[in-house]
Amino acid sequence: MASFAYRGVTRQGQANTGEVQARDKAEAVQRVRSLGLVPVEITESLPSTAQKPKMKADARTRADIARSLGELGVLLNAGIPLDRALALGLDTIERPAVLDAFRRLLAQVREGTPLSQAMTEQPALFPPSAQAVIEAGEANGKLGDALARIARIFAQEEEMRRLIGGAMIYPAALMLLAGAVILVMLLYVVPQFESLFATAQERLPASSRALMAASQGLRAHGLIIAALGGASLLGLRQLLRQPAARIARDRLMLRLPQIGPLVRAIEASRLARTLGGLIEGGVPLPDALAMACRSVSNHSISASIADVAAQVREGGALTPLIAATGALPRMAIGFFRTGEETSQLGMMLERLADVLERDVTRRIERLVAILTPAITIGLGGAVAAIIASIMTAILGFNDLAVGQ
Repeated sequence: MASFAYRGVTRQGQANTGEVQARDKAEAVQRVRSLGLVPVEITESLPSTAQKPKMKADARTRADIARSLGELGVLLNAGIPLDRALALGLDTIERPAVLDAFRRLLAQVREGTPLSQAMTEQPALFPPSAQAVIEAGEANGKLGDALARIARIFAQEEEMRRLIGGAMIYPAALMLLAGAVILVMLLYVVPQFESLFATAQERLPASSRALMAASQGLRAHGLIIAALGGASLLGLRQLLRQPAARIARDRLMLRLPQIGPLVRAIEASRLARTLGGLIEGGVPLPDALAMACRSVSNHSISASIADVAAQVREGGALTPLIAATGALPRMAIGFFRTGEETSQLGMMLERLADVLERDVTRRIERLVAILTPAITIGLGGAVAAIIASIMTAILGFNDLAVGQ
């Protein structure tokens, strides 16, 4: 991916500048058009050591931005001018990264730059979907409502991240514990019995010999095995950076039992929440679809929605095209159809996101309920197998001694 700086013009005739990531100039042109802009000039940005490092938005930063945008919307709806509202909002921001970002916004707004355009210089904190909603709010005179809508979208996305991350902590801890227990057994417990069986290893049961071999191999070549494992993970990571490999991985994820429906529901919720917010904010449907598909992390689903956006731009009907992809749960299609028929698509998509988030919660609870006993049973089975192999060998030696 390369960076392309662009200059464009909105439908209202306002100039807009920013930067997009694309494989080539043609793709950069498409990305700029998907932002609702008419490209005027697009040039590839050359790498430079003088460029500012890209800011990464972690969980706390995103939460603080959502809260600050919400407060800014409240101040604007109370009749306070934008620059004054931004200045007042600075007093409530504690996180340095967020404070610096809003100070930059304030400086540019005081110079006469529209808020949406000022946000284009900080895409890591204010994604294109947020910029589009705010630009629409500036155009229709409802900037306060637009900011409140973006703050709500950010907050709900962050809540979903916390839900998924928190639910996976216990299964992940059990997996680490299982691995640690097995390593301790192989590295410290099994070697205690090697001297006992050293003179008659050929008479040990096959399971006992395999256990001894695994213990000896791990102790003799543990560093090499760890290095090979690390190299394999790095190689896999590099492979998954290729678009074709990422799409293949994400398609496989969608086919897995339990995991696939959960991923599909999570991505459909993100898409519905973002798309509904964009449409309610006044962004045209084709542009909203093109932006919303970038909020989807599953590349297979994202590619399907991007194709739908291109066909809708050419005059296609949304619901049949969405249904034909099979990318979203069946339940979602009904909400899309109802929203189109009643001309309340934005509202119906926000309701769909609420329904899907509840479904995600239930699915995560079910998955954790399955994983927790499965990991516990697996750990117990592995330890029991190791102990059984040792005891079988000991009892075999006792039988031989009694026989003699």
